This record gives sequence, structure tokens and C-alpha cells, in this order.
Amino acid sequence: MSDDLSKSQKELLDIFKSLKIPLMAAPMFLVSNPEMVIASAKAGIIGAYPAANARNIEQLDEWMSITKNGITAENENPPWAMNMIVHSSYDRFAQELELVCKYQPKIVSTALGSPKRVLEAVHGYGGTVIADVTTPTLAKKAADAGVDGLVLVTNGAGGHTGNYHPFALIAEVRKFWSGPLGLAGCISSGKDIRAAQILGADFVLAGTRFIASHESMASADYMQLLVESNIEDLVATKAVSGVLANWLKPSLEKAGITDAQLHQEKKVDFSGDIADAPKAWKTVWSAGHGVGTVEAVQRIAEIVEIMYQDYQKI
Repeated sequence: MSDDLSKSQKELLDIFKSLKIPLMAAPMFLVSNPEMVIASAKAGIIGAYPAANARNIEQLDEWMSITKNGITAENENPPWAMNMIVHSSYDRFAQELELVCKYQPKIVSTALGSPKRVLEAVHGYGGTVIADVTTPTLAKKAADAGVDGLVLVTNGAGGHTGNYHPFALIAEVRKFWSGPLGLAGCISSGKDIRAAQILGADFVLAGTRFIASHESMASADYMQLLVESNIEDLVATKAVSGVLANWLKPSLEKAGITDAQLHQEKKVDFSGDIADAPKAWKTVWSAGHGVGTVEAVQRIAEIVEIMYQDYQKI
């Protein structure tokens, strides 16, 4: 471990080294919930959900209480993560940050903006902050802000994807960043985790692999479509939410979204209680390039064990 790393960076690395496999079940919009986080902790990995998944701030307060109490029922304070939108249009930010300080998740991940907005508060209670980034420029900005870890969201990720290949992006970021580094995008097996570590990542995030789990909020139809789909059933577009993401083509077609609309760019707008709003992203479903590995609906414990056995073979 490098002596150049901060105390919180070393703590973050130690957290992932202590897990069954260095894996976080990615926070997925309208999919992840407290049940997934609790199940993930019991299975030996880190779980996370976006704060925005709660319909309102009162429900988020309840969710965070359930989460903290649920994961400490059998284990002494295992780590869990909360994901926060830090985009300037997100008007629930201040209230969510108050709850983060109240319940003190060990890891706070930030998306769609600068992690600087949460650093002082999270570091104040001894937590760590990781930032989702899609480019070397954004990675440098997050590093300069004082973030503890970076998550490279690469081409192939689902609900929030990037343009760059993981090989090249990890190599470029490692030129200036020696701290904890995570990789997101098409992580579906233990072999994928080993490959990410060989490339220079310390941990990974997997999303699509966990959508079709009994603990998720995904509908039965969504899960069945995942089981039936492969990589050729995906479309990358900004037309749904304004953020580049991979979407399942059959759900776009069912929602009446035309090819012409797919080439339009929607304005990014995260105002209001977005989890309770009748916006387009509630009727279309995202998935990453690893969708072809989803062959059945399983419990999170089963998924983690399969990935662990695969990881041990390499």
C-alpha cells in the first residue's frame, strides 16, 4: 500500500480487501433498495442504492433506518453504500445529505456532478467518498476535489454508461491516480473481476447481473426480458433521461420511442421527487453489455456465490 495514500483511501482499500470478492452491487435507479443492500452485506459484498429511489425524503429516512438496522443484525457494522446525485438540478440534495450524516454509510458514491459537495460532511463522520466518472478529465477533477476513490464508468455499463473502453481508460487514469480505483461496465462474472484487477482496478461494480434478483425492485416483466435478451438487444442513447445509457430495445419499442427520437438529446433534469414522477425512464428498462449472462432470476446470495467460485478458479 502506498504511503502517499490518505487514511480514508487506505480504509477504502481495506474495506474491499475484506470482502468475499471485491465487488459492489451497483446502485441502480428504480431497481436497488434496502433489501438488496442487506442481502449483499450478508453475501459478503457491498450493496448500494441511489437515494433518489425513495419516493420522498420521508421514505428515504425509513429506508436508511431499515438498511442500517438490517445489516447490523448479524454482523458488527458491515460497510454499505449510498449513492447521491450531485447534479445542480437535483433539489433534494441538501435533505439527503442530512440523512447521510444521520445514518453514516461507510461509503457515499456520487454521480452526475462534483463529489466536492459531499466531501466535508462525509469525511466529518469518518466516511469515504467515491465518484463515478466517465472520462480522464472528470477523473482529474474528482481527484483534485479530494475524493477517496474513483469509479470508471466505461462503455458497456447500463443505466449510466461511458464512451471509453476499460483497457484504455484505466491506463490513462492510472497515470495520475494511485488511489482506490473501481471499474463499472460489463462486470458479470468472477473472471471479469480478475481481469479488472489485472488491468489495474482495485474493485468493481456490477449492476445488470443483480437486476434479475429476488430482492430487487425490478418488475417480473423486466427480469424476464433480461433473461431473454443479449447484447444485440441494447441501444445506447441520451433520449430517455438526457444521460447516455444502454436501454433494452423491446422496452423502447413498447414505449413508442421511435428511431428518430433515439437520436435526440433530452435535457438532463433531476428536479422533484424523480422516483415518483411519471417520466419516460420508468417505462423503459436499462441493461449493460453483460445482459447475456443473465439466464435466470436468482437470490443475491446465489449470484455472489457463483461469481466467487468463478473468481477462485482464475
